[in-house]
Amino acid sequence: MPTFLHQRPLHGTLSDPYPLSPRQSSSSQRQISLFSRTGLIAILSLLLILGVILPWTGTPSIFSATKPASLAKWQQYTLPQAVAFVAKNKTVIVCAVSQPYLPFLSNWLISISRQKHQDKVLVIAEDYATLYNVNERWPGHAVLVPPAPDSQSAHKFGSQGFFNFTSRRPRHLLHILELGYDVMYNDVDMVWLGDPFRYLEGNHDVYFTDDMAAVKPLDHSHDLPPPGKKGRTYICSCMIFMRPTDGAKLVMKKWIEELKAQPWSKTRKANDQPAFNWALNKTAGQVDLYLLPQAAFPTGGLYFKNQTWVQETKGKHVIIHNNYITGFEKKIKRFRDYSLWLVDDHASESPLGKL
Repeated sequence: MPTFLHQRPLHGTLSDPYPLSPRQSSSSQRQISLFSRTGLIAILSLLLILGVILPWTGTPSIFSATKPASLAKWQQYTLPQAVAFVAKNKTVIVCAVSQPYLPFLSNWLISISRQKHQDKVLVIAEDYATLYNVNERWPGHAVLVPPAPDSQSAHKFGSQGFFNFTSRRPRHLLHILELGYDVMYNDVDMVWLGDPFRYLEGNHDVYFTDDMAAVKPLDHSHDLPPPGKKGRTYICSCMIFMRPTDGAKLVMKKWIEELKAQPWSKTRKANDQPAFNWALNKTAGQVDLYLLPQAAFPTGGLYFKNQTWVQETKGKHVIIHNNYITGFEKKIKRFRDYSLWLVDDHASESPLGKL
């Protein structure tokens, strides 16, 4: 795994926030060894003042890059505060991120910035390192809803940590809906090639994309597709747009119920997507659902594996999802192969800058 995907310590959190000046020369050390007892007591007193008293006095941070007070500020930052800060025209774009995915977050943000929608993005941080890192670079655009899941395993698809991470998603989205906002959710292994808001036609409750790679006609139905072999549909939980209606809230509540009914186990390594599909299937008669056009929102199993279709639909693609593949290195390589890994040459376009 590339080194930039490993967790990096924050300034002032894992290292001494008030480092001493560089070591003195050996001759100076010899002089110190000749100090009297009174001199040694004076030195120890000075170290005590620098290391203990100054952090509590609010002294300007000349020794540390991050003040303890600023960390506490983001710990107390709530989801309602964050949504109110980033929302534009009562709309917010949400993603959920743990620290290993920060390069993907930056790549996704570059593509959103090119469509002029970055200001309404809210990053739901799933660990404190992400919360501090994003808000240090882009204040107010990250929030952590406690308790934070285990960040060490949250990035591994199929793990219990990944399930715990993704199963929090409908609760976050339901909360935002209850606050009265339109909300778009994206996974961060996506790239925007166009403006998706132009495709949110009508006033439906929930908009979503098909996760199947079978080619649909350009004028395909926008109804919920028929169930597959497992008795449920194969809608992707990676790209969802909802209006704050009773119908959308009902789907989120049902999603939460289905996740509780299908917990993760070693023999049955569940993820959030089947539960989302069951929620859609079981509420379909009560909720106004809308399937987005495949040509604009293709699954990775279609876009990256059917080049004939890609050529036939050229100019129609809006959001590309890098799924149907697992692993950081494999996803990055595929993005690079298709000139979609933007952080290599365009990091300055990300609100986070170069990570």
